[in-house]
Amino acid sequence: MAKLVKWLRASLLLAPLAAAGCFPPAIMLGVMAPTQPWVTERLEDRYQYKNDHRTPIMPPIRDGFPAPICEDPPSEQEVLRAMPRVTRGVPFFFEEFRDDIQIVSERLVDKIVQPRYYPLVGQAQLQHCNWKCTNYYKEVKQSSYPNPVKVVKNRVEVVYIDKDHLHLYVGSNPQTQAAITRDVAGY
Repeated sequence: MAKLVKWLRASLLLAPLAAAGCFPPAIMLGVMAPTQPWVTERLEDRYQYKNDHRTPIMPPIRDGFPAPICEDPPSEQEVLRAMPRVTRGVPFFFEEFRDDIQIVSERLVDKIVQPRYYPLVGQAQLQHCNWKCTNYYKEVKQSSYPNPVKVVKNRVEVVYIDKDHLHLYVGSNPQTQAAITRDVAGY
C-alpha cells in the first residue's frame, strides 16, 4: 500500500509537467514538429493566388459594338510569381537576390474564337489574350563568410502569360444580349 501512495504522489507532482509540454514524452508524440520556412511560402502560393489560373466569364459581345480588346496587362505581382524562384541559400554563406526589376509587357495575341459549348458555362466565346513580359533585373549573388564576395550581373528573362476569358454567347437577339449583360455585369 505504501508503494501505491508513493506512486500516486509522484504522478501528481509530475502531471503538470506532462500537461505543459515540457516533459520529453510530449516531444515524442509530435507536439513540437519543426517546420521549414519554405513550407509556409508554398502553402501561401497555392491558396492565396488561386485566381491567377482561373478563366473569368464575361458578358456577351453585343452586335453593333466593337469587339473587346485585351487592355489589362498582367500585374507585376503576376509576372514575378510566374518567374522561376531564386536559389534558396544559406544566410551569410550564399544568398541570391533580384534587384532593380523592370517589367515590359507586350500583347502578342488578341483574338476571339467561334462560340462553342463549355461544361458548367454553356455556349461561350473564348478570347485569347497572350502577353510577353520581358523582365530586366540585376542578379545579385553574395557570400559573407568565409570571404566576403558579391557578384552582380544584368539579366533578362522572358515570361509568357495567358489571360484568356470567356464571353457568354446567347445568339444575335439584342434583347436577350442586353438582358444577359444586365444579369451578369449588373448594369
